[in-house]
Amino acid sequence: MTTAADLASEATNRVTLRKLVVIVVVMFGFGFALVPFYDKICQATGIQNLLNPDEVSAANTQVDLTRTVTIEFDASIRQLPWDFKPEVVSIKAHPGELVNVMYDISNTTGREMAGQAIPSYAPRAAAQYFHKLDCFCFSRQTLGPHESRRMPVVFVVDPNLPADVHTITLSYTFFEINGATAEQKG
Repeated sequence: MTTAADLASEATNRVTLRKLVVIVVVMFGFGFALVPFYDKICQATGIQNLLNPDEVSAANTQVDLTRTVTIEFDASIRQLPWDFKPEVVSIKAHPGELVNVMYDISNTTGREMAGQAIPSYAPRAAAQYFHKLDCFCFSRQTLGPHESRRMPVVFVVDPNLPADVHTITLSYTFFEINGATAEQKG
């Protein structure tokens, strides 16, 4: 037999359930209503293409797709018992395009050594059109005994590169920095 207390409890439970269903529906609708709001904020701040990088790169008007430049990579060492070479000998890139290449280096000795890479360009005039954003040549490299490392070079060839330049050679020469060990970095 159902008592008055049980009936009151059931009625309270039904009212609570209805309230919860209404809250869930309102929250769900609010989530959908925020999408256009966030779209407008992203457009205003310029981050609307965060999830679609193809649209971002397609909008880059500084890349000269009508031209291709061959970039050759070279590596040499002066008075260092290290192995040093680029991972690729050459690439083709459009002026204005962001390029990332890697160099491999290994210390073949049983002692820690430090070196610094100095870049050079051919033709020499290409240096002013070759903009490095990240390069191992920006700082000294200290390698432990028999340590190997991959080192990046991130660059852009300026779209204002003269039209008669079709090939740029980027050459690095590593020189030992005498006495530059881990203890002296302090």
